[in-house]
Amino acid sequence: MSLQALKKRFKQYNNKKENWDLISKAYHFAVKAHADQKRISGEPYITHPLGVAYILADLELDLITIVAALLHDVIEDTPYSYEQVEKIFGEEVASLVDGVTKLSRMEFRSKEEHQAETWRKMLVAMARDIRVILIKLADRTHNMRTLRYLHPAKQKEISRETLEIYAPLAHRLGIYKIKWEIEDLAFRYLNEEEYYHLADRLSKKRRERENFIYEVISILQEKISEAGISAEINGRPKHIYSIYNKMKSQDKDFNEIYDLTAVRIIVDSIRDCYAALGIVHTLWRPIPGHFNDYIAMPKSNMYQSLHTTVVCAENELLEAQIRTREMHRTAEYGIAAHWKYKEKVRDDREFEEKLSWLRQLLEWQQELKDAHEFMEHLKIDLFADEVFVFTPRGDVIDLPSGAVPLDFAYRIHTDIGNQCVGARINGRIVPLEYKLQTGDIVEIITSKGGTPSRDWSKIVMTSQAKSKIRNWFKKERREENITKGKDLLEKEINRLRLEPCLLLKEPLLEDVGVRYNFLSADDVYAAVGYGGVSPQQIVSRLREEYRKKYGEEKKPLPPVEIKPWKGAGKVTQGVKVQGIDNLLVRFSKCCNPLPGDKIIGFITRGRGISVHRKDCPNILQATKEKDRYLEVSWVVSNNLSYPVEIEVAGMDRPNFLTEVMHTISESKVNITAVNGRIARDKMAVINLTLVVKDLDHLEYIMKRIKKVKDVFSVKRHVEAGPSPASQVNTP
Repeated sequence: MSLQALKKRFKQYNNKKENWDLISKAYHFAVKAHADQKRISGEPYITHPLGVAYILADLELDLITIVAALLHDVIEDTPYSYEQVEKIFGEEVASLVDGVTKLSRMEFRSKEEHQAETWRKMLVAMARDIRVILIKLADRTHNMRTLRYLHPAKQKEISRETLEIYAPLAHRLGIYKIKWEIEDLAFRYLNEEEYYHLADRLSKKRRERENFIYEVISILQEKISEAGISAEINGRPKHIYSIYNKMKSQDKDFNEIYDLTAVRIIVDSIRDCYAALGIVHTLWRPIPGHFNDYIAMPKSNMYQSLHTTVVCAENELLEAQIRTREMHRTAEYGIAAHWKYKEKVRDDREFEEKLSWLRQLLEWQQELKDAHEFMEHLKIDLFADEVFVFTPRGDVIDLPSGAVPLDFAYRIHTDIGNQCVGARINGRIVPLEYKLQTGDIVEIITSKGGTPSRDWSKIVMTSQAKSKIRNWFKKERREENITKGKDLLEKEINRLRLEPCLLLKEPLLEDVGVRYNFLSADDVYAAVGYGGVSPQQIVSRLREEYRKKYGEEKKPLPPVEIKPWKGAGKVTQGVKVQGIDNLLVRFSKCCNPLPGDKIIGFITRGRGISVHRKDCPNILQATKEKDRYLEVSWVVSNNLSYPVEIEVAGMDRPNFLTEVMHTISESKVNITAVNGRIARDKMAVINLTLVVKDLDHLEYIMKRIKKVKDVFSVKRHVEAGPSPASQVNTP
């Protein structure tokens, strides 16, 4: 890369001498600023900003962007300040350089938090001036081209971030020229063996494909010319990462990917696009379901084209893309092709409308404080494939793939979403879980008394809909949310075998709430209750605050091993209590101990001895009651039996419960309770209470149940609840 190469490319679309003079001035300023700096490769540092500027010139961006690209590392990596850059090159250049610098200076506690905040800042930067992100994309592209000089671990880390953030961003902005390049480069470092394996197989088929494409282009050129249409036809290269993704998503081998051959037909007008499509379909048979009209329904990143797949000679599949020259420019350069700062286009309202998705997205993400939730929703809103559906009046609404009628309802209006009670698709009533398909005509059925359901947040795809559902519950059911939030936090703390009374102190909750912009402890409880923040996140923060103020939390009591007392007690219900006679003995329902389990006794107040398994979560929580533990032991008896609860999980299907019950009845075991439910992904969960003799007897029955078709797991059910001490103090 040289200054002359940059000049040659810039002059191809901007011939003004004074413009080049400013770029030359910026280049020499950057050379001086970075004079003592080298890249890891050993090259002078100036090669990097020069490479970034060339990538942006290749997208034919404006003068100011090229100048800012040459200076993009000056404020961050050299002694020069914002004020100095502003004085020499003006406020607009300095603002762009400062915007790029701020994106690079962020530090965070976790990788997920880093990614989330990076994205928040990028969204804000894009809303202010999209050129900041274009420079950042070019910066990442040049870094990927020179990644070979870094340590392999760093190569993988940067490549993973590129695939997760920068490639989808290039896709959303429609800059496929950059997207395809950085995807292939990242794939090469993340999965080198698979990359070169596919590259080798593509190379072996190249001559065969080139001959086929040459014949196809000759036929097309002849027929399209006969129709009086001027067209430029060329082969379209398939990118290695896109082939790999198709193999992975469709579970196919390389030899089963038939549409590796593709052509692009570029014509002068939209009318010629449809005429060329007719010629293609006349020459070869189109495959049903493989035609997309992105001219009538453009993608939200401004992409327009006709896509069709046809069957050529010898069952060879051919993919054809047909577009105008302006559409082709947009497909290659995306938003950069419509840059409003170009001359005579400063008041481009169409450009502003095309960026409206960005401002909407920024607005929808304002409430999402949790880093994990933010990233999940962002991936859906920003990077998902799209479906195009119609209102009854014929307006086109674009939604992410997998969206349901509720997403459509909330996109139209918040009240329509909140009052939705059903939906008609193409005149037919469908469930709210129905996945919308491109071309569907959607009509929402509302009722004035209709209100959202908590289950809706699990159904909808867009963060806009999730946010509005959450806001409704936040405003309408505050007291209910506070109660539910307390319960969820206590359960999470108990799960970690900690003490709720220690962590759920109001000062601690208020300190944690400040991080999430909550004003009180009740606000924290309510946020957990309506799903605004996860209980795991709050408990993690509570533990941090507790350690700052009081030191480490008290550790849970390890499994108790107590030496037996002298003296022999009497046998009660098959259990002998060492050293004490005539005490009421009962078996704890939380763990249902059986002969064969290691057990321990706990002295309750007024209810005798409670017998637990030694690994029972509730026993492990009772850290303050060591003096109330007693050594107990089993006494074998064939006349006694014991209740125990088990949990059976498997794939839901007809007669699944019947077969499980039949297997148990064949073992001649009494069943005292049955409770079944359907969990996510068609998973059936059955809780049964059986009466068995001992641990061996239970294991025998569980082994038999595991042999039932579609059973995934069989395990004993242990209920983690309040500790024995707190249980016995309640009336």
